[in-house]
Amino acid sequence: MLHANDLTYRIAGRTILDHASFALPTGSKVGLVGRNGAGKTTLFRIVQGEASLESGEIALPRGVRVGGVAQEAPGGPESLIEVVLAADKERTALLAEADTADGFRRAEIETRLTDIGAYSAPARAASILHGLGFDAEAQNRPCSSFSGGWRMRVALAAVLFSEPDLLLLDEPTNYLDLEGTLWLYEYLDRYPHTVLVISHDRELLDTSVDHILHLDQGKLTIYRGGYSSFAKQLAEKRELTAKMKAKQDAERKHLQAFVDRFKAKASKARQAQSRVKRLAKLEPIAALVENEVLAFDLPGPERALAPPLIAVEGAAAGYGDRTILDRLNLTIQPDDRIALLGANGNGKSTFCKLIGGRLDPLKGEVRWPTKMEVAYFAQHQVDELNPSATAYDHVAARMPDTPVAKIRARAARFGFPGAKADTPVSSLSGGEKARLLMGLAAFNGPNLLILDEPTNHLDIDSRQALMEAINDYTGAVILVSHDRFLIEACADRLWIVGNGSVKPFDGDMDDYRKLVLSGELEPQNRSDKPQAAASSRIDERRAAAERRVALAPLRKKLETLEARMSKLTEVIAKVDAALADGTAFQKDPAKATELSRMRAEAAGTLASVEEEWLGVSSEIEMAGA
Repeated sequence: MLHANDLTYRIAGRTILDHASFALPTGSKVGLVGRNGAGKTTLFRIVQGEASLESGEIALPRGVRVGGVAQEAPGGPESLIEVVLAADKERTALLAEADTADGFRRAEIETRLTDIGAYSAPARAASILHGLGFDAEAQNRPCSSFSGGWRMRVALAAVLFSEPDLLLLDEPTNYLDLEGTLWLYEYLDRYPHTVLVISHDRELLDTSVDHILHLDQGKLTIYRGGYSSFAKQLAEKRELTAKMKAKQDAERKHLQAFVDRFKAKASKARQAQSRVKRLAKLEPIAALVENEVLAFDLPGPERALAPPLIAVEGAAAGYGDRTILDRLNLTIQPDDRIALLGANGNGKSTFCKLIGGRLDPLKGEVRWPTKMEVAYFAQHQVDELNPSATAYDHVAARMPDTPVAKIRARAARFGFPGAKADTPVSSLSGGEKARLLMGLAAFNGPNLLILDEPTNHLDIDSRQALMEAINDYTGAVILVSHDRFLIEACADRLWIVGNGSVKPFDGDMDDYRKLVLSGELEPQNRSDKPQAAASSRIDERRAAAERRVALAPLRKKLETLEARMSKLTEVIAKVDAALADGTAFQKDPAKATELSRMRAEAAGTLASVEEEWLGVSSEIEMAGA
């Protein structure tokens, strides 16, 4: 389908592509991956003819249609369905010509319209728009009535509807909610032509693609399989390369030592010269560079608060006279991990603001401890950073009267070591701004961490680092994300936000995916209709989360028991050492008898403590620790 040969491209003296080559099989679904700034979007521009190569060529079969999401979102008076239908330029042109054509030409047009499915096109366009979150009423509204993010969805719907032979998608899930993302996974998996997609969404790269194209240090390498298979192959390749390099370095050292020793000796001159030639022929093996992934700094609370952390009773939330959420009766425990599910516009952000104390309830009550501290992260808050200030400046503002060294150490924990801390915010990438903002939000070790779409602009490795930081964090977490992998890795409880309320969901992400794709989401979430699975399954996630509340005192008890076991074992060892003296009973029979009694008593107590330790350990295991 697409052949790229010996591509070289530079920007401002920086090499983006260095004699890179690859080929995409026809009909393949390929995920393009690489660290942020590696040049993935630049490669798309080259394929589309929008950037000129220094050397090399892109070869495509004659007549192949290449399509990508338009950079400018549609915003005219046309309805959404009209915008999407217009993306099929052949259909639009033929329908216009059919109004004036007659005779043989009219018959040709009708035949072609039938061949391309022109008359079923409105239904197909409506299906795509519905999958991306637009109901029938919204599909007939003008584009200009929607915000920029929603219009980008329309642009995505248009290119999907046009079905180009080579579909190029650059981070398509960035402007989708989880429901739209789940639908897109399915659509791309069934797409009838070749797809090349830039994505940091690991679930998409594991479920919707069959090849991974890796851009690293200016080179492009294609791997068969999804992302998990690619990660395994890359790790094996790095290990093999490291072994080969070590072997070659040892050979090079041995040859050089022989040359240095015998090059001046006449009897060994020929052998030395032979080894010089061998050295010259040894192609250096470059070690594969593993870019360091900086950790996220999410310190937990210094002191755990008594459960429940938050209790919501009969509450409603909204703005002014407009109620968004009502009939809220929920509790959040001190170490809960809760993911909020539901389409954009259903009230997830409103709920986050309510429990985060940024929005007062319209009615009812939201109770939390007076000493509770909340960290709130949302992408739009990036605009609140001072563009002319540096990461050091932002951290220093939180640490008045603190030595410079300590401020720089804290900035480094955020992911801004050394000179990086002195880079103005305006020069930081989207991922770096998000990292700084998240570190500032969680600066004081909050009891509750609210993360609203934290993975936008983060590459796969950084998302993995965020996942690890969330799992290590000891407070409660409320997570809103379109990244299914992150939700499955971090969340213990799932709550659906929709139909004006928030309800626990009895199921896992596979159940939710089936619910979204079946179109049965609304009935499942109505407060007046029981969830289908509620009567037939136990919510293991919620039960585990609730049991974990008892873990802190259980762990403390476990430590006490372990200390007692250690002391008793020590006592028994000392008694055994005394009794080992064969003359003990002869010298002082009474003392020996007392030692025997002490040992029996200590052994009995140890057995009892061990039994109790086993019981507490079992409780902790049952709680999911």
